[in-house]
Amino acid sequence: MYGHGAAPPSRGQGTVIALRVLFAVCGFLSCGLLSFLPLFRIAFLSRRSFDWTLGALSVPLAVTGFAVVGALPTSDYRGDIALIVLICLGIASSVYFLVFDLRHHQRRRPDPSMPGPYVPPVPPSAQQTVPQHPAYGYQPPAAPQPAPTPVPQPQPQPHRIDQVRAELDELSDYLRKDRKEPGP
Repeated sequence: MYGHGAAPPSRGQGTVIALRVLFAVCGFLSCGLLSFLPLFRIAFLSRRSFDWTLGALSVPLAVTGFAVVGALPTSDYRGDIALIVLICLGIASSVYFLVFDLRHHQRRRPDPSMPGPYVPPVPPSAQQTVPQHPAYGYQPPAAPQPAPTPVPQPQPQPHRIDQVRAELDELSDYLRKDRKEPGP
């Protein structure tokens, strides 16, 4: 009930490509009328005021262009110029969207050849074991804990070989004794 919740859904590669095609095509195939859609998508992703301004300027430009095309007769050259401006607006917004979206997704995707972030090692004093609590009252049998052996202090160099030999003999005796005891 109060857990972490479900992870947000991640977009697959197919969804990203479908959205990219949809936004790029809507600006061009609508003859510039919907050229504000890719620009507002860019503004939403980048959160830059320049992109919001471009999106806001494309709306009145597209509406004005269509008003000029619809109001003038077909023989008037100003209607042709307005239609060319609308088509250029649609193409420019689609190209700008594609360039921005490709760069945006490249920045978000980690490069497999680059190493990951540096994680400093944890000092042994900071490492703590988390006690395992049994579930629903079940108590596991306690395992026998070996008694800690005192760490000998370093001695001068000539006695070092003898000390290592004695420690190895002690360790092998301990392991033999541990192997002979029956396990639970």
